[in-house]
Amino acid sequence: MRLSSLTGLLSAALSILLSAAPASAQNYPPPGTCLGNCYARDPAFIKRSDGKYFRFTTRDLIGIQTATDIRGPWTSVGSVIQGRSIINLPGNTELWAPDISRVGDLYYLFYAVSTLGSKTSAIGYATSPSMEPGTWTDRGAVLTSGPDSPYNAIDANLYHSADGRELHLQWGSYWQGIYTQPLTISGTSVTLRAGTSPKNIAYLPAGNHPQEGAFVYLQNGAWWLFLSRGRAGQYGDDPANFPVADAYKIFVCRGDSPTGPFFGKLGRSCLDGGGTEVLATQGNIFAPGGQGVWQDDVHGDVLYYHYFNRNIGYGDGDERFGWNVLKWIDGWPVAV
Repeated sequence: MRLSSLTGLLSAALSILLSAAPASAQNYPPPGTCLGNCYARDPAFIKRSDGKYFRFTTRDLIGIQTATDIRGPWTSVGSVIQGRSIINLPGNTELWAPDISRVGDLYYLFYAVSTLGSKTSAIGYATSPSMEPGTWTDRGAVLTSGPDSPYNAIDANLYHSADGRELHLQWGSYWQGIYTQPLTISGTSVTLRAGTSPKNIAYLPAGNHPQEGAFVYLQNGAWWLFLSRGRAGQYGDDPANFPVADAYKIFVCRGDSPTGPFFGKLGRSCLDGGGTEVLATQGNIFAPGGQGVWQDDVHGDVLYYHYFNRNIGYGDGDERFGWNVLKWIDGWPVAV
């Protein structure tokens, strides 16, 4: 055999092996301990000033779980919305993707009304002085989308500066990606700021653009846009062999302002699929995503998310609460 032919065959074989390898070769840490009620699809997470943790989840009209330690034991204590959302759209009895923030003396919880695969969607919100069950008031829609919209109005995230003066809403899932727009909050009223328009800040060109779950976080003088990429669920008849590269994973992009532009560690724009992987499938930890970051007075920066445990299952309701401390290495967040 000629050397050139042998080289070509070796090169082809190496290419096949690399293409068959998992998308990530990173050694990621396991999630932190979770005790008690550990179901958590698209968790939103916050700690009240008295030390009580609150976790909000998709299902049960935004379920509420509480604990006195991030590890738990977590207890389900009720729901944010009773009966149905006041937003009159399909899906208003099964609300998705909560996001929680305190601005001033009130807690604002954003949620999504939609049905699977539809752009007929809305982002609504509710307010509470304490986050306890029975104290929430449903306030209706902030933003809607329809078949002709470039974006899907789900997966809301509120970024607000420490003084509460700078407020931006991030949202979006698939289609043309992630958008942001300034907000105005006055008492219990939340509106998109007059004279502004939506700005596209992240887009994944490949396939059907499977990117969603934006979360903006300020740290070390930069703004970090955390994103979920890949399929979140519905892993087919043989989920154990579902391609890891296509499953949910967490990426991050860096920006010099809360509205970008954002770039990955290698300098590629996040409007062109750029970004740096933070967490992905490894071993029995499958498809982490639906993430956020909380600055905890005990643990420091905490990345929280949901994932599937291969030993438990892959169905709706099998999502587990995951969390890891973030360390900033070479200026970028690393889960430990």
